[in-house]
This record gives sequence, C-alpha cells and structure tokens, in this order.
Amino acid sequence: MKNYIYILITFIIFSSCDKKTTPKVITGNALGTTYSIQFFSTKKFPVQQKIDSVFEVVNASMSTYIPNSDISKINKGEQDIRVDDMFKEVFSLSKKIHKESNGFFDPTVGNLVNFYGFGADKFNLEKSTEKLDSLMQFVGFDKVKLNHDGRIIKEDPRIYIEFNAIGKGYAVDRISAMLNANNINNYLVEVGGELNTRGKDLQADKNWYVGIDDPLQNEKRDLVKIISLKNRAMATSGNYRKYRIDSVTGQKYVHTINPKNGLSKKSDLLSASVLAKTCAEADAYATAFMAMGFQKSKQLAKQLPEIDVFFIYDEKGSLKSFSTPGFDKVIVKK
Repeated sequence: MKNYIYILITFIIFSSCDKKTTPKVITGNALGTTYSIQFFSTKKFPVQQKIDSVFEVVNASMSTYIPNSDISKINKGEQDIRVDDMFKEVFSLSKKIHKESNGFFDPTVGNLVNFYGFGADKFNLEKSTEKLDSLMQFVGFDKVKLNHDGRIIKEDPRIYIEFNAIGKGYAVDRISAMLNANNINNYLVEVGGELNTRGKDLQADKNWYVGIDDPLQNEKRDLVKIISLKNRAMATSGNYRKYRIDSVTGQKYVHTINPKNGLSKKSDLLSASVLAKTCAEADAYATAFMAMGFQKSKQLAKQLPEIDVFFIYDEKGSLKSFSTPGFDKVIVKK
C-alpha cells in the first residue's frame, strides 16, 4: 500500500497573478507528514486550533502510531472498545472498496506492513517464506466485522488493522468539513499529497491548479501533468519514493503490498492518480490500483463512474499512460 505516510506526489502550484485577494495559508506537520491549507475568508475564527483538533481526534481514533488510540487498543486485543463515528465511517468505506477491488484494498495488511519495515512497529526485515506464510493467515478484511454496539470483532486477535491507506484522505475530508461549517467556500486542503478543493483560487480567478509528479524523476522534481480542480478531491500513489533495501541481499521492497500473496513488489503500474468526491475514496482507490496492476485497475476504473483516473504504467520497458475521459477534461498542461 502507499505508505504511511503516503508519498507526496501532488505538488501545489501557487499563482502569481493579480492579487484580487490574498489567501490565508496554514502549514504544519501532522500524521507523520506535512500539510498545507489555503483558503479565502474575511471571517476571523480560530482556524489553527480547529485544524489541530481535527488531527487530534483522527489520531485518537485511528493512528497505529499512538499506543492508546482506539485502533492500537483493538490491535492489542482489547475487546471492549466502542469505536467512534469516524472509525465507523472509515471502516464502512473500507469494506466497500475492499469488495469493489476484489480484496486488493485491505486494511488488515498491517502485520505485513510491519514485516517489511513500513509500519508503526519497526521490525527487522525477515524475508523467510515461512514467516510470510504465517502472517498471511491474519490477512483478510472479511475476517473483521463492526458489531452493532460499535465493537470490532476479529476472527483472530492477532489480526492487525490499519487505515493508513485511507486515513490521510479522511483527515483531508474532516478538515474540509470544518471549513465548510465555517462558511469557507474557496479552499485547497492538502495532507501529505492527498487533497481536496472547493470553489476556486480567488487570487488567480481560476480553479485550483495542482500537478502530478513524473514517477521516474530523481532529485529534480518534474511534473507530467497539471490539472484544474474545483469541488473535487485527488490522491496519487506510487512506489518511487518510499521503499526499503535489505542491507544483506540488496533486495528492494516497495511500500505497496499485495494482500493476495503478501509480496512487496512493483507491479507494472508506476503511478495512480484518482479524482473522487471525497479524498478518503481517492486515497483508498489509488492504493488498491497500485496493488492490482494496470490491466485490473483499468477494468475496475471503467466500472466506477464516480471516479476518474490517470495511470502511468510500464509496458515492456516503455512508459505509457491511461486516463479516463473525465480526467482528460481537467488537464490544462501536458
């Protein structure tokens, strides 16, 4: 999956046009990554305090990096935890995308994430087939249920749940909801590369412009596309920034883990950008696509009219791209 915290593939393009008005820009660190929030408003309200509050409640509910969070307690085997509405919302959406992706999106890969050294527990990379096989028995989101009383029921207490492949996107949505509640109608919220937009960039008097990184770039940042967004969320996943190398074997392990076989290997899909109504959806679908590979992803994307995608993939050593018609409509520069 996209790691935890996911790769910053989306780059915010700031306009230098005539200043009809000046955006308020708030930046910081949260969820193990950075965030940037731009919005236009003449209203004064404690925005930083409210942003911090959103991150605090999301972490308290779903962060595997916080030992006393609800999800950490559930992963330790505590059975009396009643999860909050946020947890329920993310759980339900994860179930939906797990089903649609035929299991390629799976929040129970946590033990595998730790196995490869990408998770909250920094395990050593033990690449034995026996160890991997033993962990695979705890993978499968169909082995986890949300009870009517708000308790998470696991078939085996050793199943490790994590929402890192959807959590950043969900945090973007919660911050967006907070801005909406304060009558902010023009904003761009970005957390670790996942983003949501509403209205437009009033300073430039146009929609919000964002870029998609070239997955083959090295030190210099290159963009393959610039797109125009309004009232839509976007997430991008790729394997070119987050990986680990075994110091003994030299083997490279990417952060996208295939929940079907437990392997941490590159597929032919190098980058998946997803446009959706919510950032949580875009985040989760982008993760699923990276695990599925190009052909399966293309087939699924065509069955999901509520999303649009832009894929960069490898075809026998040549770099190719695929985009849905809806994505093509928002491209402003190739």
